[in-house]
Amino acid sequence: MRPQLKPLDRPLALGDRVYQTLRALLREGKLGAGERLREVPLAAQLGVSRTPVREALARLASEGLVAAEGRGYVSGGVGHGDVDDIYELRSLLEPAAIRQAATVARDPKAHAPLAAAVRECAGAHRSGDASGFMAGNARFRSAWLGMVRNRQLVRAIERYASHVQHLRLVTLSDPRVREVALAGMKRISAALAAGDGEGAARAMRDQLEAARAALLASGDAPRKRARRAAARR
Repeated sequence: MRPQLKPLDRPLALGDRVYQTLRALLREGKLGAGERLREVPLAAQLGVSRTPVREALARLASEGLVAAEGRGYVSGGVGHGDVDDIYELRSLLEPAAIRQAATVARDPKAHAPLAAAVRECAGAHRSGDASGFMAGNARFRSAWLGMVRNRQLVRAIERYASHVQHLRLVTLSDPRVREVALAGMKRISAALAAGDGEGAARAMRDQLEAARAALLASGDAPRKRARRAAARR
């Protein structure tokens, strides 16, 4: 009798490991916007050759998380044109998705995680805890996405999850932006609790426009500071 075979664990290729490491650092905000990323120093720090670093940076550039600049790359590669493109896509997909979520969220048990995330963000905002606010904001998003019936739509939205995380890190460190975001979350949550899909979609569109404006207002500053610092060196 043939023994039952189990799939073998396949370790990630070195290029994939470098890519995932750099991607995690970008998503966690540990590589600041406008920071130069050069192959040789990164390869030395990671203890690898330049080839997997070059491959990883090219992949990150294709996702818009870094931008080519001169002979290297710059982190946070989201220019004004990229922002407009991303938010045009989000404005098409997310209101449609959250309209579907409203049919589930009207149930008090289903709505409970949304309400908890809003309370978490409100408490974090009062105490000036930017990291706590970002965590609550991420939970709020995950909760309503989990209620969307059309999983193909959810998959399309999650294709730019890295962008959303990066944009969250860039904008929600500002308490004024957090205040606007919290007000938007409360509107969305209230509409979902009432089963008001159209109201939730309108609130989502307003939230996205506010987020886009906040990003455009703050996005250039870190890169300009980095360039001025580089010019002085």
